[in-house]
Amino acid sequence: MLVILSGLPGAGKTTIARLVCQRLGAVHVRIDTIEQALLAADDSVRMVGTAGYMIAYGVALDNLRIGATVVADSVNPLDVTRRAWRDVGSAAEVDTLDVEIICSNPADHRRRVEARATDVDEVKPSQWSDVVGREYDPWGDDAVTVDTAGRTPDECAAEIVAAVSRQLKKYS
Repeated sequence: MLVILSGLPGAGKTTIARLVCQRLGAVHVRIDTIEQALLAADDSVRMVGTAGYMIAYGVALDNLRIGATVVADSVNPLDVTRRAWRDVGSAAEVDTLDVEIICSNPADHRRRVEARATDVDEVKPSQWSDVVGREYDPWGDDAVTVDTAGRTPDECAAEIVAAVSRQLKKYS
């Protein structure tokens, strides 16, 4: 299965993705890590554009084809990137589960964004103005929405693992 985690910076995606991967024994494919590697590999690179996503799609597809569950961790702000992730699942002939991670408390979300340190050296942490000003297409009803406001990462990860289980039972 391909679990597609999406959401604005600071919502809790990576923390939750790591927990979900531990619980499912899944592979974690993180756009920030790929983008950092691209920036570090070539000093002349200032912006990675779509390259990080294209590499992530390929890495995810390779892992799905060998039978691994993959958790994709990215902002995934546009419908075109969401469709591309689903296309990866289709190419691998596996189920996909769209999960949007949100923080419905703007004050809490802002505090997280402003307080967080990045663990990816070449990628600077988002500023609150970048987060609220980011282009972000609305989701339809197909995605599982996980609200991190007032909840622990463990609670949120458990909700996603339960959604994966329901999805797998539905198609087995």
